[in-house]
Amino acid sequence: MKFVAFIFIVSSLLLVLLILIQKGKGGGLSGAFGGMGAAGGIFGSKTGDRLTWLTIILVGVFLTLAVVMAKYYKPTVSDFGEDAAVQQTAPSTTDMGTEAIPPEE
Repeated sequence: MKFVAFIFIVSSLLLVLLILIQKGKGGGLSGAFGGMGAAGGIFGSKTGDRLTWLTIILVGVFLTLAVVMAKYYKPTVSDFGEDAAVQQTAPSTTDMGTEAIPPEE
């Protein structure tokens, strides 16, 4: 499951970067890096269409991994958490140091 978590983190970072380099209506951050002119020269003339499809595919991967991780990923309790769990489940004591007796019904 650690591999799925790693792929999830990588896909989320790639998705953020891919969205940032796309041309927006106002220019946005993509204008700071030269807009689509630089990306158009690297990827070809239909860069907008390719980036859109790549974004759609990456969103699909991201959402699929998110659902898989929500369904099957069970985080482990650290050593610190186990100590806290033991303290919470320990029987309570009175001031005299004896165990509390549950009320009879």
